[in-house]
Amino acid sequence: MKKILLLSDTHSYIDEAILKYVKQADEVWHAGDIGDLSVTDTLQKLKPLRGVYGNIDNDKARQEFPLHNRFECEGIDVWITHIGGYPGRYDSRIREALYKNPPKLFICGHSHILKVMPDKKRDLLHMNPGAIGTHGFHKVRTMLRFEVDQGAIKNLEVIEFKR
Repeated sequence: MKKILLLSDTHSYIDEAILKYVKQADEVWHAGDIGDLSVTDTLQKLKPLRGVYGNIDNDKARQEFPLHNRFECEGIDVWITHIGGYPGRYDSRIREALYKNPPKLFICGHSHILKVMPDKKRDLLHMNPGAIGTHGFHKVRTMLRFEVDQGAIKNLEVIEFKR
């Protein structure tokens, strides 16, 4: 079993409130728009990090992180990308690949809107943790915490902070 902290759209922001949850996780997953790499450097000093770059990220971030990160964790096929859309409205850049070979867990960021929903046609779960940074239109900063264990996703929690 692994405890996962899922965040996105830090836009160069990290604070002790976020790091408190990082310390409780086994791994941190970042769905892009990192901003300054000091954010991911800080995360990596504490826990293993899997991430992707987002549309605001510079060349340094694009050299360190991929556009798409697909891996297996505790029997779950995971695909993380920054701009992905959601069930019924997947982004045209990933739609064909997603339809041909859907993961069990599809994660993206970008919208700053927290969303967790099943795609019953593709037998997958979609997650967007919203935005944990302070840049953007969102009124509440959000991230997700959950466990992956022997092919199951359990104990999903939304973590919220005021802006």
